Amino acid sequence: MLNAKDIGARITEARRKKTFSQAGLAQQISISPQAVGKWERGESLPDIITLARLAEILGVDLTYFSGNTQPAEAERNNPDEVPEKAEQRADKNQTRPGWDMSALCLTDSDFSGLNNLHKKLSSSNMQRCQFVGSEMSGLILRNNHVNQCDFSQSDLSNSRIDHSMLHKNTFLNCSLRNAEITKSYTEGCDFSGSDFSEAQFKSGGFGKNTMENVKLNGTGFIEMAIQDIVFSGTLEDCRFENCAFQRVSFQNAEILNTFFKNNRKIKQVKLINCRADRLTYAFLKNNRADMSGIILI
Repeated sequence: MLNAKDIGARITEARRKKTFSQAGLAQQISISPQAVGKWERGESLPDIITLARLAEILGVDLTYFSGNTQPAEAERNNPDEVPEKAEQRADKNQTRPGWDMSALCLTDSDFSGLNNLHKKLSSSNMQRCQFVGSEMSGLILRNNHVNQCDFSQSDLSNSRIDHSMLHKNTFLNCSLRNAEITKSYTEGCDFSGSDFSEAQFKSGGFGKNTMENVKLNGTGFIEMAIQDIVFSGTLEDCRFENCAFQRVSFQNAEILNTFFKNNRKIKQVKLINCRADRLTYAFLKNNRADMSGIILI
């Protein structure tokens, strides 16, 4: 599971293998040695952007921090667990939807256009896999690392994603209606054209994701670290509560009936050419946001 103590222990292990001191590692990422010490003791967590930088410096994949075996190692140690090419067994998948694909390393496989791919994928590492146009409603992911996969035009509605890392994936024009993403880190993904109606993000990280023409209606961000994101278009009946913002902007956005409460660093949020109804305007003002780029409608 992704928790502070597990991630801290893995940072310590990788740092020692690289023969870095805490001060040496801190210098590499321009933070204080005390911050590294807090990570390693499990007293705090690096955000997803810093975690990606740590992986690069320490020579590990982001999978390493989630507690999962790295794909290359898994293939060497468990060759029988490496799946066939998906195109060689598409017919089998269609006729046997009950297959359990949990705890596998799925690499460069094409599951595009298939149905019944919504269950038993937990604890799998998926890299550069294709799920384009697939029916995956009710998808359950726990303790997964999903890297550079393509889910474009897939149905991911009612999905539950927990303690997972989603890194540099493509979700163009996907349905993520009523999805729940909990204690997970989503970074560098492209969600352009996707529908997040009633989706809920809780207790995780959300950074450097592309959100063009995204539908945000009844969407909640609770206790999230939100970084390097531009929200545009219409946000209606949304909720931002106990979030920390860093390099976030709302640009050319209409923000309606949206709740802001106990958010940190909201003064740094840029509101550019935005419009808001009276209720949303009051919430933003009460949170001490910079109101110069927003008008009341």
